[in-house]
Amino acid sequence: MKLFYLAFAGVLYLASFAGDAFAQSGDTLTIQLKDGPVVIQLMPDAAPKHVAQIEALAKKGAYDNVAFHRVIEGFMAQTGDVKFGNMEKGFDARLAGTGGSDMPDLPAEFSKTPFVRGTVGMARSQDPNSANSQFFIMFADGSFLNGQYTVVGKVVSGMENVDKIKRGEGQNGEVSNPDRMIKVTVGKK
Repeated sequence: MKLFYLAFAGVLYLASFAGDAFAQSGDTLTIQLKDGPVVIQLMPDAAPKHVAQIEALAKKGAYDNVAFHRVIEGFMAQTGDVKFGNMEKGFDARLAGTGGSDMPDLPAEFSKTPFVRGTVGMARSQDPNSANSQFFIMFADGSFLNGQYTVVGKVVSGMENVDKIKRGEGQNGEVSNPDRMIKVTVGKK
């Protein structure tokens, strides 16, 4: 009988890990880039408020035509400034990266999810509770970001298209004539 309970406990233990994997299934964010689509599996269990805000902005078309204003080789590509980054409505290269949306800033939702290639995290100022609409996609592992920025998802297809985003210049990765998110939609996996 003890063997049965031990086996049952082991099954429950393994199921808890499987539950984490399945808990992440659900909504996806699809970003159409010039070289093709990028599909991001959103992680509402890790960052429910941030995922909800990204979905709301995507559903109203706020991310469409928004520039990748900061792109650093070997690090990440940043986008999502819906106030100054829309390349068809009021784009301002000098201000891109300083704005957000008309929605409120969000409290940090840090998790144990590591920043690795393909991780999508929320950009913020020095204030951990200042994320709004901007996010970044990692080109490579960045463990120094772990526990410092909110993870909202992971690229599950199209990373080869992310790799083709035009890189910026200088230490801050500012991009002249940047690539953009052509269209951003929310869907089910």
